[in-house]
Amino acid sequence: MTTAPLPPGPRPRPLRLSPEIRLAGVSTVGIAVVCVTLAALLSGGSAALGASIGFAMVLAFFGLGSLTMDVVALVSPPASLLVALLTYTLQVVAVGVVFLALDASDALGSTVDAGWLAGSVIVATFGWLAAQTVAATQSRQPLYDLPAPGHEDAGERSEASAP
Repeated sequence: MTTAPLPPGPRPRPLRLSPEIRLAGVSTVGIAVVCVTLAALLSGGSAALGASIGFAMVLAFFGLGSLTMDVVALVSPPASLLVALLTYTLQVVAVGVVFLALDASDALGSTVDAGWLAGSVIVATFGWLAAQTVAATQSRQPLYDLPAPGHEDAGERSEASAP
């Protein structure tokens, strides 16, 4: 144990799910329950399986992508845009790989209903994005640091030195 004072500057906060991820996840699970139930009632087991796989893909890929972005934003904010673009590209590729794997295994069309799979991916994506947008627009995030009490502001210094 050390008695050294903490270094100045922001302290790292513990990693936890942001409100945006929580709301998006809960909303997507709610939409999934409704859609999987509808698929089972309207088209049977293969449709319910397709819808379940679609929602699981969106929850897994978007959840991990959002969590990755939260970690990167904490560790290195300047790298956030680059990682966001790479994460989005990886998500699109991963969804394509899952579709190709299901198609290659001949499960798509026989065991898994392709229409319900594609439809659930689309519905889940819109649900996730809508919930995340609502949560992000309602969150309060400081955009700049206020000067410490007793310190001059840069604007005041330039005005004081002007003739």
